[in-house]
Amino acid sequence: MNVQQISLQQDNWQEDISILSIEADIFLLFVSPDFTPKRKVLDFINNKYPKTTIIGCSTAGEISDITVKDETISLTAIQLDKVTYKKAAIEIIDMNCSYQSGQDLAKNLYNKELKHVLVLSDGLNVNGAELVSGLKSIIPHVGISGGLAADGADFNKTFVVNDNEIVDKTIVALGFYGEGLKVCTGSRGGWDSYGIGRQVTKSNKNVLYELDGNPALDIYKSFLGEEAKNLPSSGLLFPLSMVSDANSKPLVRSILATNEDEKSVTFAGNLPEGAYVRFMKANLDRLIDGAEESAISASKFFDKESSELVILVSCVGRRMVLKQLVEEEVEAVRDVVGNKPCITGFYSYGEIGPYDESSPCELHNQTMSITTFSEC
Repeated sequence: MNVQQISLQQDNWQEDISILSIEADIFLLFVSPDFTPKRKVLDFINNKYPKTTIIGCSTAGEISDITVKDETISLTAIQLDKVTYKKAAIEIIDMNCSYQSGQDLAKNLYNKELKHVLVLSDGLNVNGAELVSGLKSIIPHVGISGGLAADGADFNKTFVVNDNEIVDKTIVALGFYGEGLKVCTGSRGGWDSYGIGRQVTKSNKNVLYELDGNPALDIYKSFLGEEAKNLPSSGLLFPLSMVSDANSKPLVRSILATNEDEKSVTFAGNLPEGAYVRFMKANLDRLIDGAEESAISASKFFDKESSELVILVSCVGRRMVLKQLVEEEVEAVRDVVGNKPCITGFYSYGEIGPYDESSPCELHNQTMSITTFSEC
């Protein structure tokens, strides 16, 4: 595997692309919604590299090496030597299509050589938990990782990149095949739970209506105080920790939208009735430690000289909390994986991956989720 990374700037992106020196099979593009010439960049790449597969998505911040940037494109070129791949994409109508879309993608990609699936999805029109469940129903023993596209903290419109298209309401995935691929994953958070546990008494998949019989939006507003006027973005500072039963590991759920008429809150993933939730708050040191723990999990079967590509998907809420310290969580990853691998990634509306190698793939919020790749 040969990997080369470039951070494209608004004013001199053509000059930036000119330094590419490998015959790339795949381009990963993590694109700021505020990168004005993105259409020109995509046309240029498709014309110059017509045989190269291109996937990507919009972000709440672009990760290039140990930097976190805005108004850029983090472009990663990947040349494969021993591994084959296939791209699949599907358009969706609304969130109700999420489970079936996951199944259809998995069926399109599956064969007995399938080793891992990297999935990038629209961040506002897809129920990420249902998407993951659909994928797992067809490929339960195949690794899955990726994330939901973002739009800064605006929650207005996200997009994915599918070869020469920049589109919303779309999910794109890459399947990787062959024993020559070595992949490892990890997802950790670092948020602290506080307050009493509350039961989900009324919900519909990822739409929460009531906690302990009271309107969910009213409860959220009571915790946010003055920040309630900035919902939904301010809700990212107070995610929910959810336990669906006594034997399950907690999952974190973050806000996507609110509905004043229904007094409801829409999350990136499901909150089933009967589950228990607690509000969470940030601890800066623990967030950075969470990124380090995720990197350790994702590097379990690698030494610092063997991994070649590291993809980070971190939550927009983490960036909002860490602010000027945000690059410290990326630096913590670099300290673990060493200087050799290329690091790329983005800040998202949801992270897809397992907690560790012994756990099933889930949709996470407020985590740093990491996938390490190499050919062997």
